[in-house]
Amino acid sequence: MNNRLANEKSPYLLQHAHNPVDWHPWSDEAFEKARRENKPIFLSIGYSTCHWCHVMAHESFEDEETAALLNENFVSVKVDREERPDVDQLAMTVCQALTGGGGWPLSVFLTPEKKPFFAGTYFPKSPRHGLPAFTDILRRIAHLWENQREKLVSAGDEITRALLEMGASPTESHRLGIDLLAKGAQDLSCAYDRIWGGFGTAPKFPAPHQILFLLRWFLRTGDTEVGEMVQKTLKAMRCGGIYDQIGFGFHRYSVDEQWIVPHFEKMLYDQAALMMAYTEAYQVFGSPLFKRTALETAEYVLRDLTDPSGAFYCAEDADSDGKEGTFYLWTPSEIRKAMKDDDAAFIIRRFGVTEAGNFEGGKSVLHIPHNECNSYNINNEDMDRLNRLGRLLFETRARRIRPHRDEKILAGWNGLMIAALAKAYRVFGDPGLKRAAIRAEQAVREGLWREGGRLFRRLAGGEAGLEGCLDDYAFMIWGLMELTESLGDAAYARRAVSLTETVLSDFRDVNGGLFLSSTHVNDLIARPRDTHDGAIPSATSVMVMNLLRLSRMTGRAELEEAATKIMDSLSENLRETPTGYTHLLSAIDFAIGPTVEAVIVGNGKDPAFSDLLAPLRENFLPRLTLLVKDTAQSMEDLDALAPFTREMTAVGGRPAVYLCEGSICKPPITDAAELARILSNQHHR
Repeated sequence: MNNRLANEKSPYLLQHAHNPVDWHPWSDEAFEKARRENKPIFLSIGYSTCHWCHVMAHESFEDEETAALLNENFVSVKVDREERPDVDQLAMTVCQALTGGGGWPLSVFLTPEKKPFFAGTYFPKSPRHGLPAFTDILRRIAHLWENQREKLVSAGDEITRALLEMGASPTESHRLGIDLLAKGAQDLSCAYDRIWGGFGTAPKFPAPHQILFLLRWFLRTGDTEVGEMVQKTLKAMRCGGIYDQIGFGFHRYSVDEQWIVPHFEKMLYDQAALMMAYTEAYQVFGSPLFKRTALETAEYVLRDLTDPSGAFYCAEDADSDGKEGTFYLWTPSEIRKAMKDDDAAFIIRRFGVTEAGNFEGGKSVLHIPHNECNSYNINNEDMDRLNRLGRLLFETRARRIRPHRDEKILAGWNGLMIAALAKAYRVFGDPGLKRAAIRAEQAVREGLWREGGRLFRRLAGGEAGLEGCLDDYAFMIWGLMELTESLGDAAYARRAVSLTETVLSDFRDVNGGLFLSSTHVNDLIARPRDTHDGAIPSATSVMVMNLLRLSRMTGRAELEEAATKIMDSLSENLRETPTGYTHLLSAIDFAIGPTVEAVIVGNGKDPAFSDLLAPLRENFLPRLTLLVKDTAQSMEDLDALAPFTREMTAVGGRPAVYLCEGSICKPPITDAAELARILSNQHHR
């Protein structure tokens, strides 16, 4: 059934013409009805391309329960701010005075005489992250109107305080706030090795998800100690023997506290996660060494761990010719045989090779000595020489017996590598990374996807098999979302949504709210849950982040609600040992916000489009989600995937960015400098 808005011309009002809410346009009829029926007025203001307006519409205005509360107790009025800027300006002034902020959607309660007594912006259907439930607000105001109507106008401040206290009531989701993030950062600081970098004692694992969390905490706080922890750790690993100095890529972990002697195994997931850590650190600190490390790691994966189809193998062994590390170790005499004496002396000094060695049998793991690491500069005059001689050593090493390579293909690990490649392409612009990510996704889709949005876990010997586990879905969804933001192709987002729906239907434990690790039932005594962030982030932590990001991309609030339930279920664990859940802490950082939802619209070949796109892709904005409408196909795809984007068009023929920050949407932006200024405010918040 239509409501009174069906006769309006405003696209925004027409979007609400089929709501079960008995909407009125701003009119004498509405105020007369309020006076006649002795009801307060609920005034809702927004515009047709406002993302969070659509979120609130889906959560509340399309909800029968909420509509019944509104219809019974209020006269509801809907206003298009672009049609009635005067009404909007008055309401916004009230909201800013009462709350200290404002934006759209704008929610104001009025007497029949149009006197405002309470205002706010977006309210969720259910309590979330300290915000009160919209239905609780409606019930509270209806009660006050019925019993204390004469005091409402003068009691505006008191009502505001009461509602804020209601929103701050102790709930599981409220307790997962900034104080928990601070505790996680503090605990990592206590475990930080201030001499050698990293966290804890030997053996030392890279644990890049800890770096990813600390980068987000540094963005939020500007804490210089945290910045130093991140930079020293990443530089120490890059200088250490845990990094393959001539063949690139990272070994599994360091057996000593100085990062010199590794366990020589190389895992695909380590390369992916560390690539992301170095890529994001480059965005934050601008270190050329971090950029080089990310690109070299990608080079290793594409050279040595890539199947002819474009998918990625699992790992390379630590042993070759029956001995650990043989492929990677050197003596001074071996180096002298490979090159001229003066070049050999240079390499021996640069890579810390000695006659005694730092490994068994007088052999050495190549590394940059600690006393040179802090001043290691890839732009110095020695770098060309080091590159040339490093290639010579690499060619010499290639004649040795190689370690065994595990050539099975796992859906989840491939998803993680796809995510890393897509993110690195977004930051560095290397077309080879783009091609590799596209090929890998296609290879996995052709080899491991099943009907109905389901996955096989592995591909080996040309045969797919085993039911996909939660990590297969979680990591592949992550990869698809990074592809969406890096390439602007909504087809990847559609696939991410399809896999997410499978996770929600097949892996959710309805009793505890947590995800289960697999769908296997008959051969297990119990179905386990993967919640702890170990060598790589847990599938649960990744899935929570996926749900939060997809909720922002699509406007589907139920995805965020599912994520919130999981965070609630893990709240006790998080409070006790937050460093065991550092990727989940990154998800909580996203949930707390402020987030930024961006949609860029226009001709993708227009230079102005590229100018607008650059700050959205290049800057470190981990709480930003990005959708691109630059072709007729992308516009059609996004209309179906994210209906809130339908009314978003170019402005006067010029490309435009539609930006929602937190739960507040801004007018479209066509100036790249203005966009960069707005985005810069995301730092240190």
